[in-house]
Amino acid sequence: MRPLMRRLLPETVAVGEVRGDLTEPPLFPAEEALVQKSMDKRRREFATGRRCARRALAELGHPPVPLLPDPRGAPGWPAGFVGAISHCPGYRVAAVARTADMAALGIDAEPAEPSPDGVLEAVTLPAERADLARLAWEQPAVPWGRLLFSAKESVYKAWSPHAGRMLGFKEAWLRLAVEPDAAGPGVRGTFTARLLVPLPPAVAAVTGPAGEFTGRWLVDDGLVVTAVLAPASTTAAVTSPGPSDRTHV
Repeated sequence: MRPLMRRLLPETVAVGEVRGDLTEPPLFPAEEALVQKSMDKRRREFATGRRCARRALAELGHPPVPLLPDPRGAPGWPAGFVGAISHCPGYRVAAVARTADMAALGIDAEPAEPSPDGVLEAVTLPAERADLARLAWEQPAVPWGRLLFSAKESVYKAWSPHAGRMLGFKEAWLRLAVEPDAAGPGVRGTFTARLLVPLPPAVAAVTGPAGEFTGRWLVDDGLVVTAVLAPASTTAAVTSPGPSDRTHV
């Protein structure tokens, strides 16, 4: 498999990604209990996501541990680590970093297909839809609506551990851009997410007073992948003296 998420992230972030599902090693008993009554599809997504996450943790030198959901449903990471898990049909991925390197991390994967009817209007602002129309004219092969949805999912996963509450799709304004000279296959680019709500102190410590997350995206091999990163150095600078159907997996 040609790696996708690995191509978006720096080497300080460990990535586990697979096409299809992993069947070994077994889940921890506490994890198994969470999905024992779930449908097979959900069990496979959950189990492979955890196995990908443990692969990433192992790359950073951490032994296997249960990754149980927090009160908002996000995976609970070992102390000193931050991460995220995502899945879509045929693809599972996890990304993990040490908090010494990354203060916030969010990822998402989606099929590179048009958004289902009605979704775009439900998750976008008028200014975003205007941008998407322009981008679609410039790069018609990119599924811009699905890409914007994925980027907002990544923003939410970066926001959630620090905010302690949901972030609505229309509470962040995203601007997407293409990297015209990006090397390698596929189409890739960047995005900026301006938060449109009062910033909880822990979020402001990550984003800075501008209240913005930045991210990267890639469309290749039939998939859209997005990632939001906030380096730990950003947090240090800010905190120094003087200055839905949305579910985690």
